[in-house]
Amino acid sequence: MGAVDISIAGLAIYYSLLIIPLGAMLWLRVPMVGKTLIAILRMTLQLAFVGLYLQVVFRINSSWLNSLWLVVMVTVADLSIIRGCGLKLTRFVLPLFAALVGGTAVPLLVFVGPLLKRPGLMEAQYVIPIGGMILGNCLRADIIGIKHFYESLQRGEKVYLLSLSQGARIKEAILPYLRNACEAALMPTVATMATIGLVALPGMMTGVILGGTNPVTAIKYQMAIMVAIFTGTAITVLLGILLTIRTSFTPYGVLDSRSFSK
Repeated sequence: MGAVDISIAGLAIYYSLLIIPLGAMLWLRVPMVGKTLIAILRMTLQLAFVGLYLQVVFRINSSWLNSLWLVVMVTVADLSIIRGCGLKLTRFVLPLFAALVGGTAVPLLVFVGPLLKRPGLMEAQYVIPIGGMILGNCLRADIIGIKHFYESLQRGEKVYLLSLSQGARIKEAILPYLRNACEAALMPTVATMATIGLVALPGMMTGVILGGTNPVTAIKYQMAIMVAIFTGTAITVLLGILLTIRTSFTPYGVLDSRSFSK
């Protein structure tokens, strides 16, 4: 038996719960009521559109169409990272796109192929929701890691330039900043893995249980998806920084200010 359906009227009434956080914002004069209302509206419209679109995608279940949708998801994530980190679009869009593809494709294809042993690697039922979970976590990790990397370099520019003047190569001089950026980006996922199942039931496991699957099977899915998320974020953050070095530094190893939005 699948999950119980939710009526449109019931969902509309449930939205009234938003009065509580919005009321608290107004009472405390938190200056983000407008942004919150816009975010709620965007969330509703985007999810409604995606829900209608995915019905078509799941019914057709074409490898090409499924791949195209994943490309759209990666592109949106790519643009979100660039905007969130304050980077120049023309310099970072392709390197970050490649990093996201690598970080999403490797754990996703291993998940659907060797682990689930599906005959088709691009089945909509698996690649779209699992790919979305991996990509969503890669997006958050990239914003944290890349932003931390470049902001740390800007703050510690004198120390970095001193390393270069003493004969260090760019990859040697940036190593401490790369190490700290990876730690900052991966720490939320590590903390989640350390408390998962005790603090909260995660989304993947909850969804599988609501779909009527045995809880033990749901737990195995959640274990696999956490491995996929951690692997994907590690690949994406590391590639995202290494692939952008060529476009963000001058030939002399100095951080190029033209790589960042004013």
